[in-house]
Amino acid sequence: MCPKNASYYGNRAATLMMLGKFREALGDAQQSVRLDDSFVRGHLREGKCHLSLGNAMAACRSFQRALELDHKNAQAHQEFKNANAVIEYEKIAETDFEKRDFRKVVFCMDRALEFAPACHRFKILKAECLAMLGRYPEAQSVASDILRMDSTNADALYVRGLCLYYEDCIEKAVQFFVQALRMAPDHEKACIACRNAKALKAKKEDGNKAFKEGNYKLAYELYTEALGIDPNNIKTNAKLYCNRGTVNSKYEEAVRDYEKVYQTEKTKEHKQLLKNAQLELKKSKRKDYYKILGVDKNASEDEIKKAYRKRALMHHPDRHSGASAEVQKEEEKKFKEVGEAFTILSDPKKKTRYDSGQDLDEEGMNMGDFDANNIFKAFFGGPGGFSFEASGPGNFFFQFG
Repeated sequence: MCPKNASYYGNRAATLMMLGKFREALGDAQQSVRLDDSFVRGHLREGKCHLSLGNAMAACRSFQRALELDHKNAQAHQEFKNANAVIEYEKIAETDFEKRDFRKVVFCMDRALEFAPACHRFKILKAECLAMLGRYPEAQSVASDILRMDSTNADALYVRGLCLYYEDCIEKAVQFFVQALRMAPDHEKACIACRNAKALKAKKEDGNKAFKEGNYKLAYELYTEALGIDPNNIKTNAKLYCNRGTVNSKYEEAVRDYEKVYQTEKTKEHKQLLKNAQLELKKSKRKDYYKILGVDKNASEDEIKKAYRKRALMHHPDRHSGASAEVQKEEEKKFKEVGEAFTILSDPKKKTRYDSGQDLDEEGMNMGDFDANNIFKAFFGGPGGFSFEASGPGNFFFQFG
């Protein structure tokens, strides 16, 4: 009846906002200020809609315009502060996500969502971090709420799949990852997770098949390869470790059998078979230092150093001080293994003994007394070196000398 009245659009926008329909309200608020650019409440409502949907930069522009029209407007001043706070929370969360400080990201997103309750992007980031912290029911709940409103949301589908993946429901996880990729073919995280899930499932099944066929060496190698696919998948990896442990017990059975054969008939052939079985048993129980550093067996000294540098910094305990106790323990274990691997592979003599399957203990390498921090300090310390410096309780930054 009166399509050119700015107040009508502004009033309908306010009503839609009360109903939580911020995207529809935004359209009306924008129309109200197009009809009357001096309509202060229209700019305030437009800014509030932008902020509720998580677009803090656009919200700032709307509140600034309201302040230009009415510089004493208390609501505009407060909302402008709120929008800037959200921008700051986003920046902190982005930095902490890269540091894998998922607890802090969850904290930042909770604060941001107080001002942006309808922002799916913030909710998804929070849910992803909850999944990485092992808080799967909470992550699933957030993702499910979004999917109820938008069943085609690729990010929410990815998080649902991620929770299932980390709970060792690999087949169901793959279904969600595939669905997410249908909605967004370029979804990088879903693509990587889907590839890892399929590879993990295939390696595990191949290992099980080799074990059933009595090919224990192949089974051990396949389980070891599966364990290297995703160190963060604790539940699936726990099963793989159990499977590999069972394989190791079969190696022991093989050694006992060959011992009996050799005792019965001490031929050179039987002695060699026993020796080979003993060597395979020894190899099966030791760590794969090449895989730990992420290098192949023909890696140069420089490549081994670069790999150590990268992985030591990645798994250093100080970098994960804000993570859960479980994650901290896992990262500390990886940090120690990286130090062990570097100690062996960077020493030509030890590397040769390791490659041939010989005992490293004979070289005085008692890994039980190993201190990964000393290796780290020796590698990064000294003039022009690299160190962790504390900037406050629980906070660390990297410093180059």
